[in-house]
Amino acid sequence: MNAFEGLAFGFSIALQWQNLLACFTGVLIGTVVGVLPGIGPIGAMALLLPVTYSMTPAGALIMLAGIYYGSMYGGSTTSILLKVPGEVSSVITVLDGYEMARKGRAGAALFVAAVGSFAAGSIGILGLAFLAPVLAASALRFGPPEFFALCILGLLVLSRLTGSSLVRAAVMVALGLGLSTVGMEPMSGVARFTFGSLELSQGLELVPIAIGLFGVAELLSSAHDKLTAERPLKVRFKELLPTRSEWKRSQGPIVRGSIMGFLFGLIPGPTAIIATFSSYALERKLSKHPEEFGHGAIEGVAGPESANNGAAQGAFIPLLALGIPFAPASAMLLTALLIHGAKTGPMLMVESPEIFWGVTSSMYVGNVMLLLLNLPLIGVFVALLRLPMYLISSLVALLCVVGTYAISNSLLDLWVLLLSGVAGYVLRQLKFEPVILLMALALGPILERSFLQSLYLTQGDLTDIMTRPIAGTMLVIAGLVLIYPMLQVLLVRWRAVKHLAGLKKS
Repeated sequence: MNAFEGLAFGFSIALQWQNLLACFTGVLIGTVVGVLPGIGPIGAMALLLPVTYSMTPAGALIMLAGIYYGSMYGGSTTSILLKVPGEVSSVITVLDGYEMARKGRAGAALFVAAVGSFAAGSIGILGLAFLAPVLAASALRFGPPEFFALCILGLLVLSRLTGSSLVRAAVMVALGLGLSTVGMEPMSGVARFTFGSLELSQGLELVPIAIGLFGVAELLSSAHDKLTAERPLKVRFKELLPTRSEWKRSQGPIVRGSIMGFLFGLIPGPTAIIATFSSYALERKLSKHPEEFGHGAIEGVAGPESANNGAAQGAFIPLLALGIPFAPASAMLLTALLIHGAKTGPMLMVESPEIFWGVTSSMYVGNVMLLLLNLPLIGVFVALLRLPMYLISSLVALLCVVGTYAISNSLLDLWVLLLSGVAGYVLRQLKFEPVILLMALALGPILERSFLQSLYLTQGDLTDIMTRPIAGTMLVIAGLVLIYPMLQVLLVRWRAVKHLAGLKKS
C-alpha cells in the first residue's frame, strides 16, 4: 500500500477505543514525566513495560511512544516557569523562556512551545510516512569518522550560540570536555579521575549537572539578588496568548526547527540535545534582533522546542523502518516489539502493517491530545508565578533534589547537584555561559569514542577521514567556522586602516 492508504489504515487502528485509551495514557504520563526533572521517558517506559504484556503489540507501542514524545512537551514547562529543565533537551529553552516568564510572558512562551511541538510532530509524522525507508538507509552511512566530524562541527558552531567571547566559550568547552572524561575510558576500560569511587567509574550524569547549573544556581542567584519583584503578580487572560508580533516572529523558527529536528533525529546519539542547540544558533544568526536572545526572545523558545519534538519523531524512522534504535528511548521501544514477538526491521511494514501504520497515525492523534491537554492548562501553570517566592523556591528545591535522586538513587548525584549549583552561580557572576559547558559535556563522550574508533578504522591516518565525503565536508565547514571570526577582525582592521589612509590623503 502507498503512504496515503497506509495512513488511512493506520487511523482505523489508532482510533479504536483501546488504542485511543493507550495513547491518552501514554501522552499524559509523558507530560508528567517531562515536567518532573530526572525521571525521564526511559525510566517511565521501563517501569510500565510489564503493563503492556496484556496489550496488543500495536497498543503497547502506541502507549510507550506516547510517553516518549509526550515527555518532550512537558519538559518545557518547568524550564520556562522555574528555570529547572524537565528534560536535558529543554535546557536551551531556559535561556529565553525563563526571561519571558520574568517579564510576564510565560503564557505566550508556553503557548508557542505547545504549538511548535504540535507542528514538529505533524511534520515528523508526514516524514515518517513518506520518507522512512529512504532516510533511514541514508542515516546508516554515518560511521565513527562522521560522528567525530559532527561533534567537532557542533562544538565550534554551538559554542558561539550565546554570543559570549571566543575565549570564554573556549574555557567552557574545555571544562565540559574535561568533565566528560570522568569514568571508564571507552576503548580500554581504564578508570580515569574516579579517585577510587565505584560510582564515579560510570561517569558523571548529565541531568544532575544540568539541574544544578540552572535550577540550584537560580535559587542562589535569587537569594543574592532578591529578584522577587520581577515576577508578575497578576496575569490577565489575554496575556496568556502570544501577541500578533510574537506569533509572526515564531512561525519561521517553528518550521525551521521542526525540519532541522526531524533530520537530526535520523542520526544516532543524543540528537534532541544537538537539534535544540543547533536551532537556537540558527535562529540567533537569522534574527534581525540577535541582541534579544538570552533576554526573552520568542524565537529562542519556538525554534528549540520545535526541534526537540521533531527529533523525537525522526528517531522513529530507523526504529520502524530498519529495526535499529538510534536513541536509548528507541531501544526501549524495540524491546517492547521483541517482547510481543513482532517482526522488526524492513519487514515490519509488510508483515505487521497494523503496528507500523497504527503507531505512525497514533502519533498525530497523540499530538492533538497533547495540544488539547496543554493549552487549557497554561493558565494553571502561569498561576504558579503568583505564589510567594519562598513557596516557589521550596518547589524548585524539591524538584531538583527529587528529580536528581530518582535517576539512580545515588547520594553522589546529590553532591554533584550541589556542586554544580554553586559552580553555576559562580559562572553566572563571572559572566560565563553554563549552557556551553553542558553542551560540551553531552558531546564529549561521543567525540572521544568516535575519535578512537576512527583511529582504529584508519590505522592512525587521520587524512583518511578527510577523504570521506560527509566527514570531510563537515570538517571543512568547521574550519571555516573557526577562521571566520578571525577574518572578520582582520577585515575590520583593514577597513579602519584604509579609512585612516583616506583621511590623511584628504
